[in-house]
Amino acid sequence: MRFLQRDKVKKTYIVISDLHLSAGVFIDGKRNVLEEFHDDKELVDFLKFYSTGTYDKRPVELIINGDFLDFLAVPYVNYFDDEFWSEKATKEKLQHIINAHHEVIDALGEFANCKNKNVVYIIGNHDGELAFSSIREDFKKTLKLQEDDSFLFIFDNSEYIPIPGVVIKHGHQYEKAHSFNPSESLITAKGGQAYFSPPWGSYYVTRIVNKFKEERGYIGAIKPIRILIAYGLFFDTLFTIRFLFASTFYFFMVRFIRFFKAGKKMLAREFFKDLLESVAGELELFRDYGTLANKFFENRPEVKALIVGHTHEAEYTEFPGGAVFINTGTWTKFYQLDFTKLQIENKLTYAQIDEIDQSDHIDMALNSWKGTSKLPYDEYF
Repeated sequence: MRFLQRDKVKKTYIVISDLHLSAGVFIDGKRNVLEEFHDDKELVDFLKFYSTGTYDKRPVELIINGDFLDFLAVPYVNYFDDEFWSEKATKEKLQHIINAHHEVIDALGEFANCKNKNVVYIIGNHDGELAFSSIREDFKKTLKLQEDDSFLFIFDNSEYIPIPGVVIKHGHQYEKAHSFNPSESLITAKGGQAYFSPPWGSYYVTRIVNKFKEERGYIGAIKPIRILIAYGLFFDTLFTIRFLFASTFYFFMVRFIRFFKAGKKMLAREFFKDLLESVAGELELFRDYGTLANKFFENRPEVKALIVGHTHEAEYTEFPGGAVFINTGTWTKFYQLDFTKLQIENKLTYAQIDEIDQSDHIDMALNSWKGTSKLPYDEYF
């Protein structure tokens, strides 16, 4: 269908998310176990494909739907604890990422500089430090843009609607542990130093998940978590118990301290009621997006498509009435252990939306990028 209509397409929208570019496989002579992105060549080819050939003259908008840069996964910076979230530290982290993936950054700039091409970057939870205007400007400077409006940041937590009826958001807003408002997350210390105030989920990633990734690199790449834990308790008992204990201890330390302070002014019954509701909500990680999308379309009947990322699980679902839900997945390793939708690995997925000329019709698909060229080998880690 798309092949037959390609000459009638008015504009194409490409949506990618969750690439998690970090500081490279090696940094300062040390192995970086937190680097999850290893498809630089494929991404460069991807950007060239959608700006040449069939797409040379066609308007194309690349929508980066969060977690393209991963500031939470840059381990070797000379800062500790809360200093890790300073504007100064973020500048160093950004430079590490640019140095490690300079070919991708160059290709992204070349794409944005092509005629009829533009980029929209929606901030997620792993790149929340783009809330700093200076960091956004530093990133745009590396792209060497010929026109500033060819690259736009969306950083106020609002949904992005590229065409009427199509809603795009990263998805972390649906999880209390990762939800934050970038425009309200910056604070200034007495000395004038600017800091990013992250959601507690980001602290959990840097202080718990990253530490355990040094021992088991698959932490965070396997879904669903309950099956990972069940298998881990049986096959890797000590490590899994340590991980569960550290996670539980950290969660209750962080959340109980807040409620203890607030609870001094509350009745005991109100205190425990609010505590239980908060715990239930914040432990509801990686929600059932099928149920969420169904409720979304019930409340927003004018919407034809909802596109999210965040959970790394690629999904395309068409609801009664024609509404479409798409999760664009990830370009990092992902292992699905749910036997109802078993996948060994899910990589390089993205959404493509073609707006058909002289009509209100749009074609939508969830694609898997195979590349225009294939190396004779893949790096094995």
